[in-house]
Parts: sequence; C-alpha cells; structure tokens
Amino acid sequence: MNRTRIIFISIIIVAPLIVGATVLLTNRGGNPGGPALTVENPDTVTIRILTSLPVEPWVRSAAESFNAEKRTVDGVPIQVQVEAVDGLTALGRWDRNEYGALEAGQTPETLTDAERAALDKFPVAWIPDSRYLVELANAAYKERLGRDVFLTDGEYRARPIAISLFTWGLYNTRADVLEKKYGEINWDAIHDAATAAGGWPELGGEPAWGFFKLVVPNPSRNVGGLAAMIAAAGEYYNRTNISVEDVVNPEFQAWLKELMGAVTDFSSSSAYSAEDFALFGYSVGDGGQLLESDLLQNMQGILTRWEDPLALYYPEYLTWFDFPFSVWVGPETSALQKNAALEFQRYLLSDEQQTAALAYGLRPANPNIPVDASEDSLFTKWADRGVLPVVPRTTAMRSPDRDTLLALLRWFDLNVKQ
Repeated sequence: MNRTRIIFISIIIVAPLIVGATVLLTNRGGNPGGPALTVENPDTVTIRILTSLPVEPWVRSAAESFNAEKRTVDGVPIQVQVEAVDGLTALGRWDRNEYGALEAGQTPETLTDAERAALDKFPVAWIPDSRYLVELANAAYKERLGRDVFLTDGEYRARPIAISLFTWGLYNTRADVLEKKYGEINWDAIHDAATAAGGWPELGGEPAWGFFKLVVPNPSRNVGGLAAMIAAAGEYYNRTNISVEDVVNPEFQAWLKELMGAVTDFSSSSAYSAEDFALFGYSVGDGGQLLESDLLQNMQGILTRWEDPLALYYPEYLTWFDFPFSVWVGPETSALQKNAALEFQRYLLSDEQQTAALAYGLRPANPNIPVDASEDSLFTKWADRGVLPVVPRTTAMRSPDRDTLLALLRWFDLNVKQ
C-alpha cells in the first residue's frame, strides 16, 4: 500500500515537469514551418512586396521612410523590400508558380530545411496595376489549390492605394491640328489620322512631320499596352465590355491592325513609353493613350527637351488603374509577415503618404486628400495642360476575362509584334 502511494505521488510530481520541459523545448526549437514560428518572435520581419512600375517610385520612397522610422509589428521591427515588376509579367510568374507557392496539401512543417529557407523570399504582398490582375491570379490558384490566395473581403482584402487612368497625351502642335480636323480626340480620330495616306499635310499639319505616329506601350512588356487595345475596342464597339468574339471579329481586327500599324517600332519599345516619349520626342510618336501619372511625371522633360508641351485629353471610355495592395494569405508566409504587410499598407494610405503620391502624378485613394493638397502636386503644376482634378466622365471599361486578354495578346503576337 505504501509502495502504491509512493508511485502515485511520484507520477504527480514528475508529470508537470515533463510537460514544462516539452513546452520549453518546443518554444526554443519547435518546427520552423509550423505554428511555433509565432511563439518566439524574430529580431526582424522582412516583407517582399512586388510593385507595378507606375507606383514603384512612390512605394519605394515610402518604404525607405517606413524602414527609417523603425516601424514594428508585435514589437518586431519591419523591413520592407520593394521589387519593381510589370503587372503582366508578375501575373505570368504567378501562373507559372515561379514564386514557389506550396502545392495543395503541403504545409511548411512538411518541407525540408532548404525548402523552408526558400520561402523566406516568397512575396508577402503584390501591388499590381489593376484589381483584375489579382482576380486572374487568384482564380488560377483557386482552381489548382482549392482555396483563395488573395481575398476580396476581410482584414487581408486587396485595397487600392492610389488611382490613375489612361488619357490622351499629344504634343500641342499636333493636338491643335487634329482638333481642327476632327473636333474631338478619340480612337476613331486617331485611326483616321493613322491611316491618312497623305500623312500630316493631308490632316493640315506640316510636311516635315511625315505620317502620324502613335505611342502605345508594348503589350508584351507593359500592361498599359493591353489596356490601350481594350480601350480602343470599347470605343469601336461603343460599349464598356468586350469578349473573345469581339476580338476575333475580322472587321475589328482589320481596324485595330491599321491603328497599331501607326506605332513606329514595337520591337524597340520599352516598358516605359512615356519616358521614351520625353527622351526621344517626335521620333517615338506624336501622341498616344498612356497612363496619366506617367505623362505627368514626364511633362517637364518633354517641355524642356522639345519646347512643345503635351496636351491632355480624357477619353469617353475610361480605363482606371487602382493599384490594389494584395496580401498573400497562404501558408507560405507567417502571420507576423502578413500583419507587417498590413502595417505598411496602412502607412501608404496615411494622409502624409497619400499627399506625397501627388508629386508622382497619382490620385489619392484616401478620400481625405484632394489632388491639390500639396504644392508639389503635378495636378496643380500642369493644370494648364488639360489636367482635370475631377474627371466628369463615369463610363469605365470593365475588366476583361482571362480568355479575352489572351486572345488580344495572341492577336498582337501574330499580327503586330515585330
């Protein structure tokens, strides 16, 4: 009886010690890919953010300020790394899973040490040009994994951090001639100018100008080129949505080919058409539909080099870019990283950073900040060039589906790409 009592008491004493030791060992070592990652915080949490080209200068500047201020999440310092990548390029990498998302059923704790180390470079967030790119990427992953990787609601939902739209930018001398000839700057007028057999003299311009030259970003390198073709299709069909059937319409294809034929050289066209516009002037083109923020950022360079300022005109069918800050919600990133991304998202949406965006020609997503809120606002600086603080037109092109986008790109590769 005494022996039984001794054994019982010994078990009572030893059991808590075993439990305590197990907890201690788990917290110290644990499983690097499992929940233990959140038990002991690291010295620094680093988040890699893929950022579209139009907002990259602003986001990078904000990240430098954010890092310098030593912002924290759960007491851990955050370091933001910004990687510039065009929206279409990033979408292609997501589709090919080049960033290394785990397969269905995989969890970090099932990986080797080398595989877990590779996840350190996984993007925690993506800021593409438009939310439809996020939707396309998410749809592909959801079909493969059976779950969402980018959300449309909840704490981690994709949220716009700035706004810009496609607008016409033409050298003032050329714009004056086209307005006298056609009255309104639109895709039909540009098409007629592009196909004028007599060139600029037929339109009322100078013989030295040659033929009308259109500026459109290369759709293979810049989502803006694709957006321009979508906008042209919208005006051609006089509606805000287009389909695969519209793209393969032979009459539309003939019209679009004539239009794209006015681009001087797609093979040498970079992803930075507005910058090329400013650097090389009339040799690049006479005008085109480009992103408002890009045009505003390069307005001074155009005026300085060519002494012929740009005139801006807003199309009937608007193409908006909303640059959604999209947090990856899969197991590839820790809860600490996701929350650190939200902290940086809030920083970008702060009054201070939204005001700073005006100097980059970006319209604030924060409704508290008007476009004239800063002395450095490019909207104020170039108001005399046709920049509108509030765009009165509300007819916006709807985001096309994946099949329509692929059809347009395929058509471009077969018929225009040089």
